[in-house]
Amino acid sequence: MVTSLSHLDFTKKYSYADYIKWQFTERLELLKGYLQKLAAPSSFHQEISGNLFTTFKSYIRQSQKPCKVFHAPFDVRFYSERKSMLADKDIFTVVQPDICVICDRSKIDQRGCLGAPDFIIEILSDSNPKTDLKDKFKIYQEYGVTEYWIAFPDQKMIQKFVLTEGKYQLEGMYVENEEISPNLFPDLKVDLTEIFEEI
Repeated sequence: MVTSLSHLDFTKKYSYADYIKWQFTERLELLKGYLQKLAAPSSFHQEISGNLFTTFKSYIRQSQKPCKVFHAPFDVRFYSERKSMLADKDIFTVVQPDICVICDRSKIDQRGCLGAPDFIIEILSDSNPKTDLKDKFKIYQEYGVTEYWIAFPDQKMIQKFVLTEGKYQLEGMYVENEEISPNLFPDLKVDLTEIFEEI
């Protein structure tokens, strides 16, 4: 059992079987088996996350959709569908999206989500923007997350990517004072003035 982050080797490849044995407070993700440390989010990051979560939670409840929305920390495990049997040692990617929506409830278990959510939002972090813009972008595309939004706190902007024939296409860039709708819920109008409001 690993009780300190200092006991881990950031050059080594780990699996989910290793991940679930770690007993320390720092948050980590596994990207193709390699460790990615998560920095503590800023207060504005937390406000944006809370506003987005509340918006989607309220919509799903009122519309009585079968979907569920979760916010970080919430583990999403991605795996190769080519394997006939799935074990913890065969999973090498575990992420904690800021917001994710899952409509296939069979993917949800006590550990989080096993398989691709329908929709993910990441809020860009100053400490490591490459992770959301490149690394996770590729992972979400590869494993079939249908829609991916990247929120830019400093610019008060959201980029909307939609999976088309296995590749993400930038469908639009939306800024404060505009509305954005997820393809998953086209009747939901997300007011970005409210999302990026600082209280």
